[in-house]
Amino acid sequence: MNFNPSAFVDNLKYMGEGMLGILAVMAVIIVITMLLNRLSGKKK
Repeated sequence: MNFNPSAFVDNLKYMGEGMLGILAVMAVIIVITMLLNRLSGKKK
């Protein structure tokens, strides 16, 4: 098993894209949850 620093640096782009994808999915889930809470909240 070898460690190649240049390969690690090359893969940072893909790791960043993956993290942004995870963040986007989490944001969508949060927004949907907030909308559902407002639409189905307690009626006074």
